[in-house]
Amino acid sequence: MILAQPIWLLLLLVLPVWYLITRTQRDLSLRVPQPAGALGAANWRARLRGSLYWFRWAALFLAILAMARPQLLWQEQKINANAVDIVLALDISPSMLSKDFDPDRLAVAKRVAIEFVEKRPYDRLGLVAFSAEAFTQCPLTTDRRVVQGFIEALEVGRLEDGTAIGMGLATAVNRLKDSPSRSKIVILLTDGENNAGYISPMQAAELAATLGIRVYTVGIGTEGVVMSPAQRAPDGSYFFAPRQMEFDTELLRQIAQATQGRFYRAYSERDLAGIYEEIDRLEKTKIEIRTIQRSTEVFYWLLGVALILLCLEAGLRWGLLRSVTI
Repeated sequence: MILAQPIWLLLLLVLPVWYLITRTQRDLSLRVPQPAGALGAANWRARLRGSLYWFRWAALFLAILAMARPQLLWQEQKINANAVDIVLALDISPSMLSKDFDPDRLAVAKRVAIEFVEKRPYDRLGLVAFSAEAFTQCPLTTDRRVVQGFIEALEVGRLEDGTAIGMGLATAVNRLKDSPSRSKIVILLTDGENNAGYISPMQAAELAATLGIRVYTVGIGTEGVVMSPAQRAPDGSYFFAPRQMEFDTELLRQIAQATQGRFYRAYSERDLAGIYEEIDRLEKTKIEIRTIQRSTEVFYWLLGVALILLCLEAGLRWGLLRSVTI
C-alpha cells in the first residue's frame, strides 16, 4: 500500500482545531431526544445520539485519506537466466566414512553440497554417486529441494566397495551430453585413488573435454593414518581401524586440466566450504531481471464508506433519533 499524494494528510492537523470549535458550539444548546421524553432522561436514544458526531468525524478522516490517493502496488519480476547445468559426482566408497572429519567425510561432503545447491536457484542440478560402480541418483532438475533430498539420502554400502573415478565421471558426463546449456560442469569429489571400473578416469575426462564439459575435481581427506573402515560386518556396519590412506592427487589434477577446470584439496570442512564458494563464484549464472509495477486505486472505497457514514448519521439524526432544541 502506498500514497500517491501524501501531502493531503496535512489536513489531518486541522481536525483537532475544528473539533474544539464544534464542541464549544454544541455546549451552547440543550438537546432533548423526542418531545415525549422527560427532560434530562437518560435513555438509549440519548446515549446513541450523543455519539452521532463521531460518524461525521470518521467520514471526514476517510475523505482526507482518500485525497491522499492510497494505492495497492504489485511488483512482477520476469527473470531470464542463462542457467548452468551442474552434476555433482560424489564418492560413496567405504573410505568416505573415515573419521578425520566430524562425524565423517561423507556427512561433511553432503552438508556442504546441500548448502551449495541452495545458492543456485536458477540452475539445473543433478547427482551421481559412485563407488566400484556408478549410478545417477538424481537427473538434472531445477527443483533444489529434490536434489538436496537425494544428497541427504546418500549412504555407503549401496554399491560394491571400490573407487571407480572414471565410471563416476563418465556417468556425470552422460547426464550432460545432451544438455542445451552453454555452460556445463561436473564437480567430482573423492577421497581415494581409482581402483575399479572399466572406464579410465582420463578416458572420461577426454570425453568431457570433447563435449565442452568443465570438471572441477575435489580431493577430500587428510593424509597419513586415519580411523577408517577396515572390515564389513554381516549386518552392513563397519569395523574401524587405523589405516594409511593413499590419495592420487596427480590424477585429479590431470582430469581438471584436461577439461579446463580446477583441482582442489580439502583437508577440513572449512576448506571444502571455501572450495564450493569459489566454484560458485567462477560459475556465475547470468540473470536478466525485468520488474513490472502495477497499481490499483482504492480511494473510491474510502469515499464510499465516508458517504455511507454521512447518510447513516443524517438518517439517524433526523429520523429515529430526531430531537428538539431548547
